[in-house]
Amino acid sequence: MKKFHYHPILLAAILIGFIASLVIGFQRHAVEENSRTVELAIDYEGLLELAAREGLPAEEVLAQAKEAGITSLAVYETTFKKFNVNGKAVALTGADILARYHSGMMTNPLWRALVEEGRVVGTEIYIVGPDPVAYAELKDDLMRRFGPARVTVHTVGTDEVIAVKDYYEAFEKRDIGLPADEMRAVNAAGFDVIARPSNYHAATPDDVRAVFARLDGIRVSDVVFSGAETLGAPKALQTTIDEMRARGLTLGLIEGVTQLQFYRQQGMDEIAAGVGYDHVARLYSIPKDELKKLKIDAAVERWVTTDEERNIRINLLRIYEEPAPNMSLLETNLKYFSDTRAALEARGFQIGRAGSFGSYEPSRVLRALVIMGVAAAGVLYLSLVVPALNRRKRVLMLFFAVAALIAMMPILIGAGSKIRLAAALASANLFPALAVIGLLDLLRGRRFQKDAPAWRIIVAGLVLLGITSALSLIGASYLSGALTDTRYLLEFDIFRGIKLTFVLPMILVAAAFLQRFDIFDGQFDASAGVLGQVREILATPVRVGSLLGGLLLLGGLVVLVLRSGHTSGMPVPGIELKMRAALEQLFYARPRTKEFMIGHPAFLLAVYAAAQRWRTWIIFALVLAATIGQGSMVETFAHMRTPIEMSFVRGIGGIFLGGIIGAVLVALVAAWNRLLERVKRA
Repeated sequence: MKKFHYHPILLAAILIGFIASLVIGFQRHAVEENSRTVELAIDYEGLLELAAREGLPAEEVLAQAKEAGITSLAVYETTFKKFNVNGKAVALTGADILARYHSGMMTNPLWRALVEEGRVVGTEIYIVGPDPVAYAELKDDLMRRFGPARVTVHTVGTDEVIAVKDYYEAFEKRDIGLPADEMRAVNAAGFDVIARPSNYHAATPDDVRAVFARLDGIRVSDVVFSGAETLGAPKALQTTIDEMRARGLTLGLIEGVTQLQFYRQQGMDEIAAGVGYDHVARLYSIPKDELKKLKIDAAVERWVTTDEERNIRINLLRIYEEPAPNMSLLETNLKYFSDTRAALEARGFQIGRAGSFGSYEPSRVLRALVIMGVAAAGVLYLSLVVPALNRRKRVLMLFFAVAALIAMMPILIGAGSKIRLAAALASANLFPALAVIGLLDLLRGRRFQKDAPAWRIIVAGLVLLGITSALSLIGASYLSGALTDTRYLLEFDIFRGIKLTFVLPMILVAAAFLQRFDIFDGQFDASAGVLGQVREILATPVRVGSLLGGLLLLGGLVVLVLRSGHTSGMPVPGIELKMRAALEQLFYARPRTKEFMIGHPAFLLAVYAAAQRWRTWIIFALVLAATIGQGSMVETFAHMRTPIEMSFVRGIGGIFLGGIIGAVLVALVAAWNRLLERVKRA
């Protein structure tokens, strides 16, 4: 029987790196715990629409929304479609003015004078406003949006008319500027303003300063840019940064539809870095079409999950457009607001201005020690699959020293972003594999008595599951320690290689298994080596049934990989969605299906199979399935936006639930085997 030694220096290096990663983990947890305030917001226009639908004064609806828990209202730039509705300004086409004049329907002396003086052009748009304050803002906004070449101000006596060269249907929908009167009304109703400015074509520093000047005297909580560009992009971004920093404004980042990173706005990264990541918050809004399909309790649960698992701190709600049964439209929405607030407060969140992460970057020394530990884990794995290397301790140590120094140097000099990502990827794959390999070596050295009772095997399996999972979670700590900083917590940077982490650990374990066991004869103390057994496998005749079985297993593996991540497009069955919803209610953090339904039950079955001297290829298959669960636990921590505490609790929940399911399966298999033995004896 081949013997593999676990070199104590490598184990010590892994332990030191693990301690360093734990320190980083505790620091990360403190950063996350200091960001537990959620901003409940809704569009100002949405509440006005709700008031209009219910035939109620806007002030009454605003007051009730405030009482229900809404803290901020999003104010967008106005358009002429809005102006024509609210009457704060009126826009007419030149063609319409001329038609009315010549038909004798034009009685307004202002318009008649313009026509008679020959200053009306049929293709232009003419604007007047009864509110002098709103009109002054409008004139300034139009000048900045279109420029003096397209905007002319006509004076008729003491009155002014603005003429704009534009296509009317497009002009109605164009963003004009932030309405100061709406923002003041929002503040007067007791809400903060979430300003939603859009960018100007070829924006200048003066354009940017003009936008922020309109925010002076307004209580603004966040700035969330509208459109594909941030204000000031591409050449006036520094002015935007300076203006936001001067006012201490928080930048809201809109989460993408895949719930991964953000809606990519030009200039977003530069502004976030400029204002400081401690002034950045993640924003999410349930899509309008999706909200229609959700009942209130489902939408509320969505917000709780969103804020807990993705560190969303600005919840931009939308109104329900249809009432719930036996409720008015207003009652429906007020219940939605208040239930969301209550659910978040029940989970320990505070309601107020959006919390943000403090700028965090771990010590270079701590990070370097983490990288050293990963190098040690890599060398240790090689020593456990290459017998010749395992026996040559000096070569092993030299290899480790060189690898560690090369990997640590970029970190120590303040660089090494790619090294960190590589270390995280290695941690996600190596440590689950090492944990399972440790189990294999334990099973080689200690064998159950063939007549051992099932309960004893179950207890031993549960203990081994706990130990193996704990060893795998060392990799989770390493992964987190390698990546943790504010950019990863905010998802400006993300872990790459998630799909690989579901396949590579199984490959690594398979290599170690074939080095230790002969899958053909079932003897635990014999091995033809990896290459020898691979050659035998390739030379083995394949029956049609075996081929079909192999194709089914391959298909299952493909589905497993494709189901992982955010952009696979692989639909989730309705029954699984219901199961997930139930688990959300039972557990603080829902365990992952791959762990409690596949990996951990397979782990206990593998232990039972080994104890009962089943064929080695069956044990091999079960060990690979068990590796899925171990890898999944570690991969959970690759989602850096999820609080580290929640990722840990999710893993523990998976072990608990998977252990129960596995124990039941082992008990059923043992009972079936006893029944078959009785039938044979009879």
